[in-house]
Amino acid sequence: MSRKLDSSPVQTQMAVAAVFKSPLSREMMDGKHSQPSGRRRVFVQTETGCVLGMELDRSDNAHTVKRRLSIALNVSTEESSLTFGDMVLKNDLSAVRNDSPLLLTRNHLHRSSSTPCLSPTGKDIQQKDKSALIEVLGHSESFSKMKHLVKDSVKAIKNGIDPLPVHGGLGGAYYFRNTRGESVAIVKPTDEEPFAPNNPKGFVGKALGQPGLKRSVRVGETGIREVAAYLLDHDHFACVPPTALVKIAHNSKKPVISKIASFQQFIQHDFDASDHGSSSFPVSAVHRIGILDIRILNTDRHGGNLLVKKFDDGVGRFGQVELIPIDHGLCLPETLEDPYFEWIHWPQSSIPFSEDEIEYIAKLDPVEDCLMLKRELPMIRVACLRVLHLCTIFLKEAVNFGLCLAEIGEMMSREFRAGEEEPSELEVVCMEARRAIVEREVVSPRADVAGDPEFQFDIDCEEVDHHFAAKMTADEYMSRPVYQFGIGNGMGRSMLSKLDESIEEEEEESGEERGILPSAPMKFPSISMLSASLKDTKLSDKSQKYPKFSGDKPENGYLMNSSSGHRSASEQLPSSASFVKLADMPDEEWGVFLDKVQELLCPAFEKRKSVTIGQRQRLGTSCQF
Repeated sequence: MSRKLDSSPVQTQMAVAAVFKSPLSREMMDGKHSQPSGRRRVFVQTETGCVLGMELDRSDNAHTVKRRLSIALNVSTEESSLTFGDMVLKNDLSAVRNDSPLLLTRNHLHRSSSTPCLSPTGKDIQQKDKSALIEVLGHSESFSKMKHLVKDSVKAIKNGIDPLPVHGGLGGAYYFRNTRGESVAIVKPTDEEPFAPNNPKGFVGKALGQPGLKRSVRVGETGIREVAAYLLDHDHFACVPPTALVKIAHNSKKPVISKIASFQQFIQHDFDASDHGSSSFPVSAVHRIGILDIRILNTDRHGGNLLVKKFDDGVGRFGQVELIPIDHGLCLPETLEDPYFEWIHWPQSSIPFSEDEIEYIAKLDPVEDCLMLKRELPMIRVACLRVLHLCTIFLKEAVNFGLCLAEIGEMMSREFRAGEEEPSELEVVCMEARRAIVEREVVSPRADVAGDPEFQFDIDCEEVDHHFAAKMTADEYMSRPVYQFGIGNGMGRSMLSKLDESIEEEEEESGEERGILPSAPMKFPSISMLSASLKDTKLSDKSQKYPKFSGDKPENGYLMNSSSGHRSASEQLPSSASFVKLADMPDEEWGVFLDKVQELLCPAFEKRKSVTIGQRQRLGTSCQF
């Protein structure tokens, strides 16, 4: 019954190269996205959250940008790096598109609290942020729906109707209103996320760009993921509300303070899914949201971020119910993570996909999706695109094989046995694929492999120019203890009561992040060392111990802002161990890896089917759809 994706290994590798060969594909630099005059407007954000809009021309480079920022905001830019997603910008700024946000980060060994003595002249002294009160970053047609909401919000603010803070959650969020006082959008500034420097609820301690409460999602980058989820919801299939990145200026303050934030349309609703039983939810709504969550590897899908709108049937009873998914800031992690899918326990997820759903999934193109995201959100990291690519392939293959939504979600979720976390079935497939690639390279070694037997994983470090990643020797790596987590069918979460302890641990760890070297440098094993540890790995055999790429204690997580502020088991988001890294693979190896994964999926699906047969019946007689 299995049917392979319509692509040969050569076609797959060529398609992968089209996305990952260069920071921006040629497609992004042509047509309406090009800047014929060479002038572009960018928004530079410091790691403490300050934002400045400025015009760039062909003669500008990273040095001139930092100089203007220093003068306008009176901040030190010594020993700092200007970054654009994964890129550290130097003299060439040609990859930076119009309306792009840039991030200025400090090199950790040279932090200075002093302001340099500068003598501004010419246009430098005139550098001011002249942008509007609220501006959408980007000119995609996908954001056209947001223009009237922005216009309504600006008009209301000018008429004295200020935004209202959202009291739930640990991050800063605000309801923006129209002139009638009605909420039209929910806005989440990137510098007010949990642990971000300007968090209004006291959860601070990290700079923008550093690993957050979930190490695979960096502080200040959840807004990008909110927009990505909306852009990936083709044809409004899962009903993700329109979302865009915006730059907001506080003109009432002197000097003018600006922020970058996600701006999402506010959806009127009756309650969220945590307030009501799931039995009345339409099968199609659950399936559509589940399909999106699988593609983006959502690590935080709980009832509190599923809004419910009910429609009366005319006699006061439930007629139809609509589900609206929100809060996608913890999707598209930089590594394969343990997802949280609350719908995995709902009986609707065990019902087979409909023909319309199967057709929609068949039309999904992971390569085109990655190109689209890189075009619309050029600052998104390659590691996030690889997670999207892999999970979309997995979804398409699983549906072709005949698996239902619950089975697919279970194969992506980790289990806890005897208090220890084990890799998911998808992760086991990926580990086996990497092992096979290493074995092939051992038989036919490449000329460029010789040399340094070590490598660094991207997510475990800051930018390459200004960080020190923790390393360990192979023996230390294989002998280190396995961290304990809660028990519970792959959905264990640590308690919020331990959050203060987590913050103290983060403060202790921040010394290293600021450039204080650890007393005993540690090394990650090379791929060949990892191969040796996985030589006995078998597909879907999860009874053995697996090495984990994590040098930190699990961290308590946080509740992403939802409209109701409800908390659920999925609110607690520990820093899960990473069994599989994707970002460290060169482009050519990534293409080979994807082909090997597709080859190994069929046996994994067959094993999953054999396990599913004879299990308890999930559907109850009380469930009505």
